[in-house]
Amino acid sequence: MGDNRNNDDLYLEEEFDDDIIVLLDEDNNEHRFIYLDRIELDGQVYAVLLPEENQEDGAYIFRVEVDENGEDILMDIEDDDEFERVVSVLESDDWE
Repeated sequence: MGDNRNNDDLYLEEEFDDDIIVLLDEDNNEHRFIYLDRIELDGQVYAVLLPEENQEDGAYIFRVEVDENGEDILMDIEDDDEFERVVSVLESDDWE
């Protein structure tokens, strides 16, 4: 899994339910991701995205939050323990 905890400048541009997600960085550069999965852990939802290019870098995990307009937005997971719990679930044999 890619460690995206330092990429806090990515913003969701397109509809979250699409197979391809386009994120914008602080310079309005587009970054295209393949939507792999959405999981819930302890009442929090997370999105798993794979870069469309450089797939060998691995998947990224984002925390899904809701903005003031009720739209899904993707946030970095800043807490190391939270990040490790999500990775553990994704790597477990129980996860499909």
